Amino acid sequence: MSSPDKPKADIASQILEQDSQDRQALALLLDRHLARNDRLLVQKTQMGSTEAFIGSVTLEWLDSRVRFASQLPLFRQKFDPQTDNVIRDEETVDEILQRPLDWSRQAPLTQYLAARQAHKFPAVLVVHSPTWVDNPKAKEWDKQGRARQSAADFIPLDQSKTVGLLDISPSVSIFALDGQHRLMGVQGLMTLLKTGRLQRYNKNKKPVGSVITIDDLIDEYQLDPANLQRLAQEKIGIEFIPAVAKGETREAARRRVRSIFVHVNLMALRLSKGQLALLNENDGFSIVARKIAVNHPLLKEVPGRNPRVNWDSATVAAKSTVLTTLQALNEMSQRYLDHQFPHWKPPEKKGLIPMRPDDEELAAGIDSFNQFFDHLASLPSYQRLEQGEETPQLRRFSFEKNGGEGNILFRPVGQIAFTQALGIVVFQKKLSLKTVFKKLSKYDAAGGFSQMETPQSLWYGVLFDPNKKRIMVSGRDLAARLLIYIIAGTEDGMEKAELRRELAEARTIEGKAVGFNGKFVKPRDVGLPPVL
Repeated sequence: MSSPDKPKADIASQILEQDSQDRQALALLLDRHLARNDRLLVQKTQMGSTEAFIGSVTLEWLDSRVRFASQLPLFRQKFDPQTDNVIRDEETVDEILQRPLDWSRQAPLTQYLAARQAHKFPAVLVVHSPTWVDNPKAKEWDKQGRARQSAADFIPLDQSKTVGLLDISPSVSIFALDGQHRLMGVQGLMTLLKTGRLQRYNKNKKPVGSVITIDDLIDEYQLDPANLQRLAQEKIGIEFIPAVAKGETREAARRRVRSIFVHVNLMALRLSKGQLALLNENDGFSIVARKIAVNHPLLKEVPGRNPRVNWDSATVAAKSTVLTTLQALNEMSQRYLDHQFPHWKPPEKKGLIPMRPDDEELAAGIDSFNQFFDHLASLPSYQRLEQGEETPQLRRFSFEKNGGEGNILFRPVGQIAFTQALGIVVFQKKLSLKTVFKKLSKYDAAGGFSQMETPQSLWYGVLFDPNKKRIMVSGRDLAARLLIYIIAGTEDGMEKAELRRELAEARTIEGKAVGFNGKFVKPRDVGLPPVL
């Protein structure tokens, strides 16, 4: 006697078997189509009136088939083959689709692909243009100059006509509309893999610096040569838009493509240096700077008090209540920790980019910089913040509205110079943080870092410009050397004489040197301050 559940089990088994057979048939069908070099499996998308097709291609294919948008036939008479840019003149200014290519970006992008295990480029947006598009007499154009069909030759494979095969045969020209620098990076990678060498360029594609070799990368980043060669077969997303849509004239098509380019670029805002530092997961100095910014009591956000770090901009406005910027913290981290971890920054002569340090080194760097900030926060000027004073009162010059103390420790340039000096004093001259800050606390309490806009200040003419009455970023290195001198002194007579000369030169206005008493003196009479 058969079980009543047996017929149901048979039906289920038949359904599963049929499903398996369908999948096998689909796999065979796809394998047959995907083996073709002239067709690409894509999915059709539609946003507004814009038709597009999304697929993926190998990096090798992208390098060999995709060209820059400036090479579209529309610009062929005004194309600079040296830079791959359109020549700007009255004929092309309204037609230009691309910002000028910045060739200085190629080497870093190529190294990113070669050296970063977790690399990823977003999809590239390209224009799909078969030969007939640029032939006004082709049969695909009607008598009114309108396209009888889309430039994209798409064969659907499903009933909804959304998945299918796109013609990418050699007769189809493909131009990068968005992602030209990604394409540039891929081109650099393929050059490196094929020749073993990559020339570095400036923005205008003129060779600069030494050539990067594949051996440099293998040695610096401990790469496997076989894995490097496999990069050529990695796949990247690609989105095709037809150069001409059905019913369009060539002029209407040009406007549509240009409009897409403009809007894609408007949506992709350029990141500031501060935002780049915030997102950088490979540069050890950036990582340490972020950790200090969010965790150290002097800088972290505390309910009820104004934020102390500007995460985006590189500058601090006179009215701003922030203490510093993330970009300044990034520079401070580098100038202080570079003595401990010089390998965090690869040799500049080879033009290589940094690799993320291991977790143990990062922990050591964070601990070292944290100790520095513990001592920094103990200085009398910063202790006043804990007593309720706000940064504008301590930052502003005395002659500005609501006057201030003009303290260099509340200016990013002063903070960077201070940290640069402390890095040398601690790691090269081997003085302990405790000893150094004992001296600096007395100096700070006596007003040594304040009133930089007055001749009595060591920083007058160094970090403060008496003529333009503003901060002088160019004086940062001199300020750092002066700090090193007043903390540790020097036994080198030549070094001391040179420092005296530079200080006198910095304090010279219209040919007259200003002494610490505010009177004009001979340059040799300016002198140096006493060692602490």
